[in-house]
Amino acid sequence: MPIGYNPIDTFILARLEKERIAPSSEADRVTLIRRLSLDLLGLPPSIEEIDAFVADRRPDAYNRLVDRLLQSPHYGERWGRHWLDLARYADSNGYSIDGPRSIWKYRDWVIDAFNRDMPFDQFTIEQLAGDLLPGATQEDRVATGFHRNTGINQEGGIDVEQFRIESIVDRTNTTGTVFLGLTVGCAQCHDHKFDPISQREYYQLFAFFNNQDEPTLELATPAQAQQRLRIQSAIAALEKERQGFDAYSPAREEQWEKRLTPEARLKLSPALQAILQVPENGRTPKQKETLTAAYRQLELLRHAVGGIGDSRPYLVLALGQLAQYRVGLEKHIAQLKKTEPRIATTMVLAERQSPRTTHVHRGGDFLRPGAVVSPGVPAVLQALQTAGVSDGKAAMPNRLDLARWLIDPKNPLTARVTVNRYWQHFFGLGLVETENDFGTQGARPSHPELLDWLATEFVAQKWSVKAMHRLLVTSATYRQASRSRPELAAIDPRNQLLARQARIRLEAECVRDVALSASGLLTPKIGGPSVFPPQPSGVYRFTQIDKDWKASTGPERYRRGLYTYFWRSAPHPALTVFDAPDAVSTCTRRNRSNTPLQALTLLNDQGFYEFAQALAERILREAGPEDGGRIRYGFRLCLGRLPNRVEENRLQELLRQQADGERDTVAAWTMLARVLLNLDEFITRE
Repeated sequence: MPIGYNPIDTFILARLEKERIAPSSEADRVTLIRRLSLDLLGLPPSIEEIDAFVADRRPDAYNRLVDRLLQSPHYGERWGRHWLDLARYADSNGYSIDGPRSIWKYRDWVIDAFNRDMPFDQFTIEQLAGDLLPGATQEDRVATGFHRNTGINQEGGIDVEQFRIESIVDRTNTTGTVFLGLTVGCAQCHDHKFDPISQREYYQLFAFFNNQDEPTLELATPAQAQQRLRIQSAIAALEKERQGFDAYSPAREEQWEKRLTPEARLKLSPALQAILQVPENGRTPKQKETLTAAYRQLELLRHAVGGIGDSRPYLVLALGQLAQYRVGLEKHIAQLKKTEPRIATTMVLAERQSPRTTHVHRGGDFLRPGAVVSPGVPAVLQALQTAGVSDGKAAMPNRLDLARWLIDPKNPLTARVTVNRYWQHFFGLGLVETENDFGTQGARPSHPELLDWLATEFVAQKWSVKAMHRLLVTSATYRQASRSRPELAAIDPRNQLLARQARIRLEAECVRDVALSASGLLTPKIGGPSVFPPQPSGVYRFTQIDKDWKASTGPERYRRGLYTYFWRSAPHPALTVFDAPDAVSTCTRRNRSNTPLQALTLLNDQGFYEFAQALAERILREAGPEDGGRIRYGFRLCLGRLPNRVEENRLQELLRQQADGERDTVAAWTMLARVLLNLDEFITRE
């Protein structure tokens, strides 16, 4: 075969030859490095990286580029984002209250797993059952956040059991979709209409996830734990002293709130009135602390007088002095609390000691329990192997058994479903177009033998994700030009035969990332809590509870889109307009729309306007004094390539349209930068 081909191309070329279609030629080097960088890192290459690759004439230059990009820490961010779509990751609980949650450590775990090339079988086991592994580590438990990404309803008066059941349903359906590519959720109310999955088998899968508690895991370092212990001991001593002045208890505060009349509420500050309007189970820790502090302040004099025995040494103090002394204690306690280390927490799963009994829900209604079922898997697939026996009886299968069953080489689905999604990301369309449905109603594979071979190779490569990605991007099929070919319009309008590459509009987060990179503002920090880039005011006017969105400053303002705080009830508008999923359920493929709102966002959104200003300043600072050179430099920063004569002339004309005497100002070049950031090519992977 020609140099540069790999086994993938054997399958693709065989089909093309059958259809008498010639493949496209290889894309030019500038396009190749930009395509590869965007696919593997979600970031464009720098001008220096482009020039180095174009000048590198070694036979293995492209493979060297692939290896370098696969070792970048930004690889984990790019592919971690794809996985977080499947995991329905968000920073809030969902439903109408949509309170905040802390689970970003799970996101960090995912990024790190991809960067370390954690084998996909281990990746699966730790997320589904890390807490059940022998000698489970803290990281193993963090991984179980995969199934804590379900929503949590905090409204008053709800049936708690109903929403616990809904979480289990979501976990069952997500597991079926993500790992098996099956619509198992269709069997929740009755036997599946098309696939060989009975309702009983659905609840056998359900039973695996019906035996967990949902704790919050603290992630304190030893130093943090010691510091907190010292501070809490000091606070406890002061709290004990304060009890002589303060008859406070949570019950008393609750009674006070219940007895507040509408007239009394109006006398409180607007901030307190706003907190009181929030249901108790929907209040943030900060809101609860503010309310408690206000209650104590209002009760200060009464508490200072009451409950003091004759043996107390401070009885000699006058009332005013007594109150002043107590205020001093309050301040001391408050100061100590401020010095407590901020210990990260994350949401995890933990197996219950006392198993729940699982029933079939007749008609899918949890209030109509039917037959009792034990954990099990659909009979149409391979048998489930359990850990062994316990007390002379067969051990009850658990999530660890399920996870091992999913990645058993005998399982015909997991490897195929997974490599098909990798193909989808690199070529725009899966070999099986219905990537979330490998059942009888799903699309047939365009290249069934290739799908089988890739799945087998995935297992043979010991489930190495990077090995599979390297295999895909080093194929000649991947390296083809993406130019439209009129002769293919009737034969293969959807490019399923792969006679050319696909042009793919970047995902919402990457649209932000390429703008950050071109402008020079990008903060390359990996991991950490979510951040708050600027967004339009009034975003939360239609939500039940107003959200506190204080735009980040400094380097945090310019983090990658992956780290933007995601409220389920009202995601950042720049994410929504570019088709980011809602994180309510698993997303196996993002839609790609093309709307005027997208162009308006790139032109006028506060964040993108900042990027345009920074890009203008960068052009003026780094390019020479001549307009043509500046235009060419800005063009390369954004698109990697040089402009052609027509493009350069049109940009020159734009500069001439600016007011006389302003052509060297940041304002004039900001206008040009806005045009560059608004180009279709800028937000497209060729």
